[in-house]
Amino acid sequence: MSYKEAIEYMNAQLPMFHRVGAAAYRANLDNTLALCSVLGNPQDNFKCIHITGTNGKGSVAHMLASILQQKGVRAGLYTSPHLKDFRERIRVNGKKISKAYVPAFISKHMEEFEKINPSFFELAVAMAFQYFKEQHVHVAIVEVGMGGRLDSTNIITPLLSVVTNVSLDHMQFLGDTLPKIAQEKAGIFKPGVPVLIGERQESVDSVFRKQAKLTKSEINYASDHYSVVKIRNWGRKAIHLNVDVYKDKEVFIKKIPCPLGGDYQMKNLVTLMGIIEELNKQGFAITADHIKKGIRYSAIRTGFKGRWQVLSLKPLTICDTGHNEAGIQEVVAQLANISYGKLHLVIGTVSDKDPSLILKHLPVKATYYFCKADIPRGLDADSLKQLASEHKLKGKSYKSVKLAYEAAKHAAAEDDLIFVGGSTFVVGEVI
Repeated sequence: MSYKEAIEYMNAQLPMFHRVGAAAYRANLDNTLALCSVLGNPQDNFKCIHITGTNGKGSVAHMLASILQQKGVRAGLYTSPHLKDFRERIRVNGKKISKAYVPAFISKHMEEFEKINPSFFELAVAMAFQYFKEQHVHVAIVEVGMGGRLDSTNIITPLLSVVTNVSLDHMQFLGDTLPKIAQEKAGIFKPGVPVLIGERQESVDSVFRKQAKLTKSEINYASDHYSVVKIRNWGRKAIHLNVDVYKDKEVFIKKIPCPLGGDYQMKNLVTLMGIIEELNKQGFAITADHIKKGIRYSAIRTGFKGRWQVLSLKPLTICDTGHNEAGIQEVVAQLANISYGKLHLVIGTVSDKDPSLILKHLPVKATYYFCKADIPRGLDADSLKQLASEHKLKGKSYKSVKLAYEAAKHAAAEDDLIFVGGSTFVVGEVI
């Protein structure tokens, strides 16, 4: 079996949530436990940090992995979804899982795995844990796929459980209120394992405190102690951040260059500082120098893409994977702070979420290029255009992301701004 054949097998034979939605969702951990049992429970062979939250968990995970690498820790990193290549999901010291490992793993265990009938995500998690074991990682940073309580990653006992923040997303699975969603995310809390909440939110604070009490976990809030102030943007070929970090209103670290240019990364940096403090309590001895260099080189080291990524300067073209209400609000706020001639938005969404939660926040004064990502779960471009018209958003629909993006580039002048987003899969196709 070749790498290509292995990926085709996973895509064709295994239900994949990010492609087909609810049909791939498994509301229990049985399959993951069974898969890992076949493998000898590799998740018990390395230390890990578990990260959930509605937004920011991927950014936090990648930056943390880079900081641990800077410290000299052999770091595993599991994230989802991937933008272009499945191997983006599984990394050790920033390097993607080898092309040879994927088909070898599937071929070796296929007969036993097929008796279990796993989903794409369940198999990917088991593969990651086995790879981390074989690669002798010291610490693995494990990002939750969705929610927490029933997520396939939730068979680990971490050094630290992290929740970045809570907002509305995946409501058909996690609940239609913030407290319900918070309860699902609090499902990663483990007995006696400390908990770090990135952003204190009054609407869900009681949920986290109650769960932490049940699991006898010490709970701390990064935003109670840390704040981040943007000094300026920097970089000639991209938009980067330069920030100062404060702890208890005193300067903590000056002039941290962050290659992830979205202003919303300042919230993620607050969460990151809280995580590092908790890890240092456990003896990691991470210094300010580790933090600065780890953040500065995080995108290069971990291959992180799609978060306020600059694709072109003339015209300025930016893509971002923010795909829920809170994420889009952050994107729109930053777009409003950029000077440009005209605004062009290449937008696509998925069919199992309410597009109005995104559309109602998008600027009216812009030209839209509506499209559907090449996945079954994508929302038809004509349907999206019709829904957008109800919010006074005007533009044309296109048969593919590629055609929509090409049309925007053709129409835009050098001083215009093109933004690509609405869905991780639209961004993935453009990148």
